[in-house]
Amino acid sequence: MKKKLGFKIAVSGAAEVSHCCKNIVEISKEVGREIARQGCILITGATTGVPYYAALGCKEVGGFSVGFSPASSEAAHLRTYRLPTDAFDVMVYTGADYVGRNMIMTKSADGVIIICGRMGTLHEFATAFEITKTNWSFRGDWRYCR
Repeated sequence: MKKKLGFKIAVSGAAEVSHCCKNIVEISKEVGREIARQGCILITGATTGVPYYAALGCKEVGGFSVGFSPASSEAAHLRTYRLPTDAFDVMVYTGADYVGRNMIMTKSADGVIIICGRMGTLHEFATAFEITKTNWSFRGDWRYCR
């Protein structure tokens, strides 16, 4: 009998977190841990910041994570985009740059969790909203979690 895979939950958020709340790292990790605890698969844009911390949290509790890279190969992911690979069980090299990667990742998700972000995060939210994915976001302004 095949084991049923859990929902695929995307975490979208800032790659550069200096504008986010002071405990954004722990919040992001806890979201990743909880996704894993619920038996779901974490998917992210295979980038730094919020998505990376969520993937690290997922790993801490033995979860499974998939990274969707804007690059066309591991070499380009590491050298051209300078993005991490260590937190992901599987990498999907989309070759679609950031905008295309955002769309592919978002369409692959069953739901999307939005945490502090900027234009890329807004694009992922808008894509998820347009294709009627379930979205979750933290309430409040950027000072909410301080």
